[in-house]
Amino acid sequence: MPMSTRQRPVDRGIRISLKLRQMAGEEFRQTRIGLGFSQAFVGRACGLSPTQVSRIERAVLPSVTLEQLCRIASVLGLDTSLKFYAGDSPLRDQAQIDLIERSREHVGPPLQICTEVPVPIEGDRRAWDMWLVGAPQTVGVEAESRIRDCQAVQRRITLKARDSDIKQVVLLVADSHANRAAVQAAGAILREMFPIPARVALRQLRAGRTLGGWAIVLL
Repeated sequence: MPMSTRQRPVDRGIRISLKLRQMAGEEFRQTRIGLGFSQAFVGRACGLSPTQVSRIERAVLPSVTLEQLCRIASVLGLDTSLKFYAGDSPLRDQAQIDLIERSREHVGPPLQICTEVPVPIEGDRRAWDMWLVGAPQTVGVEAESRIRDCQAVQRRITLKARDSDIKQVVLLVADSHANRAAVQAAGAILREMFPIPARVALRQLRAGRTLGGWAIVLL
């Protein structure tokens, strides 16, 4: 039976939002007290009520806007920075979901499918789309609905396999004209990284056996 081992991205986003609001509120409170400002003074200076300032400091105003945070920070002499960086895997699009679903019919017992498996490093938010377990070696599976940069895909999977101690990998690629062209253009780069032919990989997986290496499969 397919198993999921990872939280929903939206739930993680909600928790991150709360943590950031808590951090901002505590920073504001400590800075305000250090400056000898009252909540009423800060509120008047940035167009908020004392109650709003209090709730922002206690992180109990979920509707607080980025503009409000920046206004309070400026009044307190704080600079504001917002940065996004690669972390968790993005939410799958429908094409990727369909690709993963198509792959299930090619996996036979005793292999079992585990979905959304985190990289086993504390604090690391990367995850595999699937693991195939139940044989001597686990197979890590990544699904790409559209390949735009083969070298970027190569680097991402190589690092993920290294950090997960995964020796066998299947890169699932949606079978489209654009993807075939991208794979063909990559040529030797992908052939060297994924030496096992797709037909051999599929035959092994249908028989419930692992691969002994890396393969790229268009489905």
